[in-house]
Amino acid sequence: MDNAPHQLNQEYPLNIDPSTQEKLLEVQAKDTEIAQLVHRKGSLPEIERKAELETQLTRARNQHVAAEVILGDLQRDQARSDADVEVVRQRIIKDQQLLDSGTINDPKQLSALQHELESLARRRTELEDLELEIMERVEGAEAAVSVLAGQVTTLSGELEQISTTLQDLTDTLSADITEVEKERAALALALPSDFMSLYEKIRESHSGVGAALLHRGQCGGCRLTIPPQEMQVIKVAPIETVVQCEECRRILIRTSESGI
Repeated sequence: MDNAPHQLNQEYPLNIDPSTQEKLLEVQAKDTEIAQLVHRKGSLPEIERKAELETQLTRARNQHVAAEVILGDLQRDQARSDADVEVVRQRIIKDQQLLDSGTINDPKQLSALQHELESLARRRTELEDLELEIMERVEGAEAAVSVLAGQVTTLSGELEQISTTLQDLTDTLSADITEVEKERAALALALPSDFMSLYEKIRESHSGVGAALLHRGQCGGCRLTIPPQEMQVIKVAPIETVVQCEECRRILIRTSESGI
């Protein structure tokens, strides 16, 4: 068994005044606050709602355009149907006037004219039935266009409102982030550059947490209890020495509540 005393796992440990070391926790607190604000800014429920409304609005607009195309086609069909009915109606009027004029004395001509009037009457009935059917379809298409237009208007209003709300919230959070970043920069500027460099290096690879409080023998970063042998190494290390958690490598800030 190796009975050699444990050493701090740092080839060239930094020596920083304890009170200065504690100020690193203030920087860490600002970094945590910034991360929380950034996360909140990117996960606002209004973001998802805005995306949903944009999808719904696009769908409603497409449906509205399609409904207008169908309505236009039906209206053209109705115009043609109306024209067909009018042609037959005018032909009936003309033939009926000719029949009523008494100018035709030939029985065969009279019979042919009466037969034509009967045929025209049947044709008129057929065309009017078709005309009525198309009119009903036009009315249905007009109703669909109206409903979809209302949906587009409603969704547009909701999207505008949620966009405004989202923008306001985003602007507020952006301002908060900027303010905390300024506070953080001022705190970091007061700390030794080599101390901050170590902190930044650790923080980048450890989910944004580079320093933690050593509290009652537990690392505030990984939440693991420091083994007794490691605690003994930390206990005998000069108070100016910057120590790190053997497990997660985060900088450990020692205080009166560290359990040493």
